[in-house]
Amino acid sequence: MTIIIIIAMILGIIFGRYVFPQSFIMNIKDITNIVLFILIFLVGLDIGSNKKVLKDAKDMGLKVIIIPVGIIIGSLCGGLIGGMLFKMHYNESLSVAAGFGWYSLSGILLTEMGNAELGAIAFLSNVFREILAIISIPIIAKRLNHYTTIAPCGATSMDTTLPIVSKFTNSKVAIISLVNGVILSMLVPVCVQFFYNL
Repeated sequence: MTIIIIIAMILGIIFGRYVFPQSFIMNIKDITNIVLFILIFLVGLDIGSNKKVLKDAKDMGLKVIIIPVGIIIGSLCGGLIGGMLFKMHYNESLSVAAGFGWYSLSGILLTEMGNAELGAIAFLSNVFREILAIISIPIIAKRLNHYTTIAPCGATSMDTTLPIVSKFTNSKVAIISLVNGVILSMLVPVCVQFFYNL
């Protein structure tokens, strides 16, 4: 999945530079908005169709809330520190961190609200987050504890990294991972916009 994302981005850069006419590039914001609305609708559809997850999450109590809250706090603190190191405005670094690993949405939102450079930073930082999650989940499961494997995944803990979390932990952690992804995915559009407008 990650290789496909990187190839798609490289192809996009090549096509944007050499293939598509400027008239098409100027209308890309309208196309991006339509695709974005479809993407958010499909995530909502996925969440709404999985009734068992919501029931199982209710039975798990506070763990279901504590893990996403910890991930949000950790991501935002990391965003602030990264922003200071790279001399970014605090609202921009927080809004990049508020993507919580959802590279496609946060990149598009920040390109729309800010500029292409900020959108690219959001996209790449969240892609790298997913790559690091895939690499680190087996190590974290072995050396720390199973619940900690959810943290590097962020919003992807309900889709692309869920099979890896499930493989190296157990079904209870997998359910919490899924619920965590649902919560963070719902918060991404709100948090990115909120922090950018600070």
